[in-house]
Amino acid sequence: EQLNKRGSKGIRGLGRTFRALDSFDGNKKVDKQEFVIGLRENGVTMNQQEFQVLFNYFDKDGDGTVCFDEFLVGVRGKPNSRRQVFIDKAFLKFDRDGNGYIDAADLRGVYDCSFHPKVQKGEMTEDQALMEFLQNFNDRNRDGRINRDEWNEYYAGVSSSIDNDEHFVQLMKTAWRIE
Repeated sequence: EQLNKRGSKGIRGLGRTFRALDSFDGNKKVDKQEFVIGLRENGVTMNQQEFQVLFNYFDKDGDGTVCFDEFLVGVRGKPNSRRQVFIDKAFLKFDRDGNGYIDAADLRGVYDCSFHPKVQKGEMTEDQALMEFLQNFNDRNRDGRINRDEWNEYYAGVSSSIDNDEHFVQLMKTAWRIE
């Protein structure tokens, strides 16, 4: 609640702090000690027990670390209904065959990889560029397909970094050419 009141500046500041704390190993996660330091450096005051409860809440997989994106989404919450409508529209635009996931076959004809710099240089095929593109969307199990949960999780992260609903909606409309 303390961070949310500070809006995107507080959350961006927290992200910068966490990235700085993570600079030792670059795994994009922080352990409990780093977590507590990061929150304190951003003006969050709690006792040790409260920090432990909060850390356990964000440590979804119980591995003793917290992922940045999960933390930011946890602080901001899921996208509101207006934002979710555009997240859903974009998913449905890409899920051309309606099977509930997006794969390279769905992207062909919707996303043109022929202009990708590595494709142009002959360093990568268009299929490889499509797979690389898909991996940006939280393909957690690396199966080359993005299901609705993975898509929503990715866009919850994007949404958490944009305060203004209209800005988010415009971003989605422009990026994916949807109305």
